[in-house]
Amino acid sequence: MEAEGLLAIDIGGGTQDILLYRPGVPVENCVQLIVPAPTVLVAEEIARATAARRPVFLRGNLMGGGASVRAVRQHLEAGLAVYATPLAAKTVFDDLSRVEVLGVKLAETAPEAMPVELRDVDLPRLARALSVYGITLPRAVAVAVQDHGESIGMSNRLFRFRHWEEFLERDARLEGLVYTRENLPPYLTRMAAVLRDVPHALVMDTVAAAFWGALEDETVRRHTAAGVILLNVGNQHTTAALYREGVLYGLFEHHTRLVTPAKLATWIEGLRAGTLTHAEIFDSGGHGACFRPDYTPGEGFRFLAVTGPRRELARGLNCYFAAPYGDMMLTGCFGLVAAWKKQQGFA
Repeated sequence: MEAEGLLAIDIGGGTQDILLYRPGVPVENCVQLIVPAPTVLVAEEIARATAARRPVFLRGNLMGGGASVRAVRQHLEAGLAVYATPLAAKTVFDDLSRVEVLGVKLAETAPEAMPVELRDVDLPRLARALSVYGITLPRAVAVAVQDHGESIGMSNRLFRFRHWEEFLERDARLEGLVYTRENLPPYLTRMAAVLRDVPHALVMDTVAAAFWGALEDETVRRHTAAGVILLNVGNQHTTAALYREGVLYGLFEHHTRLVTPAKLATWIEGLRAGTLTHAEIFDSGGHGACFRPDYTPGEGFRFLAVTGPRRELARGLNCYFAAPYGDMMLTGCFGLVAAWKKQQGFA
């Protein structure tokens, strides 16, 4: 029998953070897991094939890249063959011609190669792992992934940031970043892939989930009327936003590997002052910066709330390390739960 509640899965570049939320049960007593991200698991499979000098066949679904794509490159550099179905190959590049130029051979079957299954969400595997403890999965599922969008013919950094710019030009309410099959923009192909495997799921970007989760911290919530800066320092991406009472007024996004404490301090101040430019972020290797047309710098947005596994980069700033329910690593999951409760009408 399925358990009541919500299965929340926040999938990052290093870990996937999992919470089995049950209404009426203290969060501290709900099942929680921090396990390797799917892309890390796929990378390990490919690395084993590389060590064994075996060709690999990527099949299944589109999923997040990162570690898995690096493993594909290393496999090819070792002089070994990589085959992939067209759908799985989009994990490497949206443009399949670029995948072929890299050296990956598109194919529907490759009997001589070691199969590697690609997908961000594998509910049967999770169910098997938890079944030994007598735990069953709830039917309701919410998943967060970072989705660059299908960017054929242009930089995926620019494509992803155009999504942010268009969002800020609309009503820019955080709840507008919650999607289901009914309202998902077609270019968000990684979320669409999740919905192919879990059609009834609620999906969000990891950044949106982290922001919403940070707001579940009571200390952060007390400052929202005056405006807060929400900073998520993830394993791969760092994103900061100006937030006040449900609305985002500006943000920037960069790659964490290129972030230093000094740069972060400068960008945060520029965000608060409204002087940070898109070129300043993009030209240094990030995605960009933008503001709502009606953002007017003033006395607000002095409270800086920080979350994310690489939050130590912000240690020297005048900031608060958000820890909703005392657990920073599940911040994204708490955001998914809050979004789901809002959608269900009981939050």
